[in-house]
Amino acid sequence: MNTPAPLSPDALRQRLLDRASAPYRASGKFGYHFARGKLGGDPMFLALLQRGLIPDRSRILDLGCGQGLLAAWLLAARQVFDAGEWPVGWPAPAQVAEIRGVDMLASDIKRASKALAAPARFELGDMREADFGQTDVVVIMDVLHYVDRAAQQDVLRRVRAALPAGGLLLTRVGDARAGWGFQLSNWVDRTVAFFRGNRLPPLHCRPLTDWVASLEALGFRVESTPMNGDLPFANVMLVARLDG
Repeated sequence: MNTPAPLSPDALRQRLLDRASAPYRASGKFGYHFARGKLGGDPMFLALLQRGLIPDRSRILDLGCGQGLLAAWLLAARQVFDAGEWPVGWPAPAQVAEIRGVDMLASDIKRASKALAAPARFELGDMREADFGQTDVVVIMDVLHYVDRAAQQDVLRRVRAALPAGGLLLTRVGDARAGWGFQLSNWVDRTVAFFRGNRLPPLHCRPLTDWVASLEALGFRVESTPMNGDLPFANVMLVARLDG
């Protein structure tokens, strides 16, 4: 039997894109093409793998999960790794114990549930009200600015309470002091929300220093990394860890 050769990073990206988007064919053209566009164009998904940010056997809570793309991506990564095709020198992707997604958009939850099965599960809900339970990793990608500052603080406090010592919060926010790049990010955000069937809500954005200070006040150690890819946006990934 021939042993599969490790993939190059470029070949890995394509293999992951194909595997992670394939389950959405059953949900129709929109779900499939949205998955390919988002997974192929958003640098945060590959960064999570390249940096080995998700610990093995983690319970993951994905707030604002959309149609479950994070779950599809992580499960696809493990499949590629188990097939022996993982790039040399990259950390092994996590074998996910559980990934629970919560989102307010019923059509997205329907697509996610149709595309993916255990260890992924999805539920309709509002992060301002949902029970977070106990989890090892919380992911909040590009959604905190849709709720007002008081709600943001409450969500972050409840995330802190849901995590154990050594737990991890991964989030991406816009830096409100980043000038025209921040304005461009907001315009794109509103456009995507419109085409996904969401209303266009007021945005509650904050400077990066403010986000970091709020997390540090809750006991997180915070690392910030620009996360725009080749686009002139003002998006920043925050890796916030609780000391063990």
